[in-house]
Amino acid sequence: MLKLYGYKQCGTCRKAEQFLQQAGIGYEFIDITENPPAAEELAAIVERASVPLNKLFNTSGVQYRELKIKDQLPGLSDQAIFVLLAGNGRLIKRPLITDGKRATVGFNAQQFAAVWS
Repeated sequence: MLKLYGYKQCGTCRKAEQFLQQAGIGYEFIDITENPPAAEELAAIVERASVPLNKLFNTSGVQYRELKIKDQLPGLSDQAIFVLLAGNGRLIKRPLITDGKRATVGFNAQQFAAVWS
């Protein structure tokens, strides 16, 4: 079964849920702000989704700006970035979806159709 890490108040997460529901795809919703994925799972998601590590950040989020993450990134190792994200789900781009073999970051209807249908 898919794991959907999201936030119920997020419009993009609601679109992703609607897509999965309409496609008849079962999933487990996990509140990313209360239970963010562990650093190891985030590393696996980056690999499975074939996205650059910086694409895991919610760059439009308040905390991203308040904590000046953009300025910190060049000095952080990949492991430090995973630990930072695992400790603060509000910094993570959502939704994150994985089935343990594949993963997507964010919502794009065409990508969802290709990966999850």
